[in-house]
Amino acid sequence: MVRIALDPTPYNGTHHLLEFPDLVARLGYEYLQLTPNPDFGRHFHHPKVDTAMIAQLKKRARDAGVTITSVLPVQRLGGPEPHQVAAAVRNTTRYIEIAAELEAPIVNTEFSGRPEREEDSENAFYDAMAALIPVLEREGVTMNIDPHPDDFVEDGLEGWRIIRGLNTTRVGFVYVAAHTFHYGDRAASLIPEVGDRLGAVYAADTFDHTRSNGLRYITNPPGNAVRVHQHLDIGDGDVDWSGLFGALAQSGFLAREDALIVSNVFAEDERADESARHQLAALRELIAGA
Repeated sequence: MVRIALDPTPYNGTHHLLEFPDLVARLGYEYLQLTPNPDFGRHFHHPKVDTAMIAQLKKRARDAGVTITSVLPVQRLGGPEPHQVAAAVRNTTRYIEIAAELEAPIVNTEFSGRPEREEDSENAFYDAMAALIPVLEREGVTMNIDPHPDDFVEDGLEGWRIIRGLNTTRVGFVYVAAHTFHYGDRAASLIPEVGDRLGAVYAADTFDHTRSNGLRYITNPPGNAVRVHQHLDIGDGDVDWSGLFGALAQSGFLAREDALIVSNVFAEDERADESARHQLAALRELIAGA
């Protein structure tokens, strides 16, 4: 059975970390992915939870009937500066330990390097992972990585090649639907290529920035090195959802007991409850239809 988790980012300004399990249960979800939050840990910073808060969070989840599936830290694994890599290794080590303590043995993350320093960032990433893979093995945790827009690698296939080069099953791939068009719009070929190393799928819609001869979004001055994408409700953008879920079904992902799909809409905070419920219904329909 596919697990559908909620990313509670839209509620960071209105809810405390310990309230998230009750919140997602109220919205109809059984699963929760913990993402950057002032009480959990911000982008590129050390996590802020201690053992006592972890115990409280686990109890709140049990009481709500919610399972914490995974954690999502964002750290500069791709540096490229050495001090950034050192901080990323230290911080991510602690996040891996937290995932193990939470009995949520999945860390989903990004490469987090710089596209203008692609070579340096790739080398920094491999240095960081040389330190982190033994921690993953020790704690029994799996890490999945997304080639995010404005990272040193954005193309989905090239991102998978870099992950494959680590030569460990402890590290897999996150397919983020909202990044489809930066990946190269290649779900039908990429998902079979990744195979059983696909660790998670994120569900939010986006517009295809490559349409209209690349003029769908106009920035001034022309030629700005910007990466535009959205995290919208399913159906509000250009993602081919039937094609994506067809590829997920054909690859066997939807039949896996550990299949994880995370709803991660970020553009609808003013209607977050309605959006979360829409996402759950839409995902169930897509899974059934595939």
